[in-house]
Amino acid sequence: MDGKGLGSGPLESVEPLAGGTQNLLLRFVRNGRTFILRRPPEHKRKNSDETMRREARVLGALADTDVPHPRLIAAEGDTDILGAAFYLMEPIDGFQATSGLPAFHASDPAVRRSMGFSFVDALLSLHAVDPATKNLDGFGKPDGYLERQVPRWQSQLESYNEMEGYPGPDLPYLAEIQAFLEANRPEPSPTGIIHGDYHLANVMFRPADGEIAAIVDWELATQGDPLIDLGLVVAFWPEADGAAGMMSIQPWDGFPAIDELVAHYDANSPRDLSSLDWYAVLACYKTGII
Repeated sequence: MDGKGLGSGPLESVEPLAGGTQNLLLRFVRNGRTFILRRPPEHKRKNSDETMRREARVLGALADTDVPHPRLIAAEGDTDILGAAFYLMEPIDGFQATSGLPAFHASDPAVRRSMGFSFVDALLSLHAVDPATKNLDGFGKPDGYLERQVPRWQSQLESYNEMEGYPGPDLPYLAEIQAFLEANRPEPSPTGIIHGDYHLANVMFRPADGEIAAIVDWELATQGDPLIDLGLVVAFWPEADGAAGMMSIQPWDGFPAIDELVAHYDANSPRDLSSLDWYAVLACYKTGII
């Protein structure tokens, strides 16, 4: 930090933060400035350091865009300093709705409706970024992205057979779903930046209104067909009573129905949504395998 001009002296008020399931977050203060450090867990996975480098790269690429995201301060890919790659970012003034709504948001269905549309607006802003203008060469393999999806996840499923005691998959109609996805694969939407895990637990809302403060957890970000993200939204979004979705927020009344969100995306994007059902089926297929 000294070498990058990020203050001097001791780190103060160091505390771990909740959020994310795979990586560690620490808040600390130096010279009156608050920093958030993100790094892999103590017991790293094989690709943990490269994931940190990729996250930092995409956050840096988004710096001059309208995409709500954690602002990157500095990144360190060398593992000799902390034993892992890491980066520093600005703190986010926001909350995760899946952890509970503040009184202001919980008391007003109109605010919750705004939250739903803001959730889609944030995704629209990401999908509007042209990665070719953001020095993201080599960040993912956009060519053939959709063609690789079924084989990639089929391989993931088959890899579970190497686990001792694995009883085999309990996924009804797996072969039929794979056949549907292969037979009905659409022409890809123009290449964009994909978040890769876009759902309500991976955004933070502003405390004062229903707007998105930041999209978080960028570890699966890549380049490819951005409708992958919208398909996941369709697959995960709860029903009108808040049930049957992959994420739970209470109270749910006021949040837009998924058809309204898709219509909002469609009205504000040049992308063709005529094959959106295919992307939603793919999202369910991947989720079932994971």
